[in-house]
Amino acid sequence: MSFISVLFALLLEQAKPLTRGNPIHAAMRAWVRWCTRSLDAGKPSHGWLAWGMAVGGPAVSALVIYWLLTAFVAWPLGVVWSALVLYTSLGFRQFSFHFTQIRDALADNDDALALRLLSDWQQVQAKDLPRSEIVGRVIESSVLAAHRHVFGVLAWFSVLAAFGLGPAGAVLYRLAEFVARYWRHQSESHHQPVSPALQNNAALAWMLLDWLPARVTAIGFAVVGNFEEAIDGWRRYAEKPHASNDGLVLAATAGAVNIQLRGVDERPQADATAPSMPSGDDLSTGRPQPELSHLAIVVGLVWRTVIMWVVLLALLTLARLLG
Repeated sequence: MSFISVLFALLLEQAKPLTRGNPIHAAMRAWVRWCTRSLDAGKPSHGWLAWGMAVGGPAVSALVIYWLLTAFVAWPLGVVWSALVLYTSLGFRQFSFHFTQIRDALADNDDALALRLLSDWQQVQAKDLPRSEIVGRVIESSVLAAHRHVFGVLAWFSVLAAFGLGPAGAVLYRLAEFVARYWRHQSESHHQPVSPALQNNAALAWMLLDWLPARVTAIGFAVVGNFEEAIDGWRRYAEKPHASNDGLVLAATAGAVNIQLRGVDERPQADATAPSMPSGDDLSTGRPQPELSHLAIVVGLVWRTVIMWVVLLALLTLARLLG
């Protein structure tokens, strides 16, 4: 009953979104810190052990509770548990307020405020950017946040739930993204020593786990947007020697919306929603520069993709019941 879990989680997330610093996320940060202190001894094997414990431990725990509820209590409780775990893994509203604040500042022609808000969101210094560049970076950040906090979570949740693994996929994906970002940030800020082996292992695992969701998100944007341009942007970007999952998502977005966007680094960022500073490789040469009106188009693109996901899961659930 993946459809029921997804629908309930999305409605709950819209009605009562989890804020930053909530007890669940705080507990996960404490767990990751403990795994780092206890298991990171600097060698690659220790790095994989720390990663497996930090990511696999909560994922397996969520799975065991799901199995116990469905096997020994009642299957509806398993559905509720999956929905609650999915709710804590989603983060639609955790980044949308950044988007709204910057959009309102741009609508009021207060580019200085918009630039300051963008810098706070991306946790980087951005000065003297033209208006089109500000809009472009807002679109990039929002699209990547939607991918990592919504579509990627739904993709892995749906795949593993189809094999009877309940909400394990959602936990696996979100924690894999979190630890790659968190360990790199901790190392760069010198808040907690993290070995290069652990950082490299986490980055590699995240790249592999995000391979499928990135392409699912790109296909979704193509279906609900400009299909031919999105697929063409995807194809041209994939031919680049250092193509990344993030860049592929942005390439499909640029085609789906018909705007110019710039590439991103493949390294995890200090903020999961923040792409790096542009590398200079345009993903969409010849297309119009981003304008304020494109923000509304991107919002529509994301919501149409969410609706497509829900409808697809509903149809798969119905087919399974009838079959």
